[in-house]
Amino acid sequence: MGKYKLYNENTSIPSQLSDVEVLYMVKNNEINSNHLVALKNETTFSDDEISKWLNINVKTFRAYKKTSALIKPDIQEHTIKLLSLIRHGTEVFGSVNAFSQWLNTNHLFLDFKKPADFLNTISGIKFIDNRLYGIEYGDNI
Repeated sequence: MGKYKLYNENTSIPSQLSDVEVLYMVKNNEINSNHLVALKNETTFSDDEISKWLNINVKTFRAYKKTSALIKPDIQEHTIKLLSLIRHGTEVFGSVNAFSQWLNTNHLFLDFKKPADFLNTISGIKFIDNRLYGIEYGDNI
């Protein structure tokens, strides 16, 4: 398998993942309800907000969290990317609360939109993650 790690529900998602690692995890169905529970537990956001990011209704999100039913691949991928982003943001800001506050604040450099408004697409998550790297290296946003 080379440099790529094998993940399971007992292994945390790191704050930095390559697209190849995400693809591997999704193709091997290693993402399950435990990861959705982790997403909920590691944020200050409601089920309603998280379900909007995942583009599913809140009832489906709650059902996915409670059962070991197979989660659709697009939801798996989105969950992995969100967990990685949350962990990266927590590292950059020093706490989940500080990162959550930043996600919910309108920013000039985002056309006065909240970073959280971008989290319903994979490209939006990557965009916000790139903004986090910018913050790490001295950007204003």
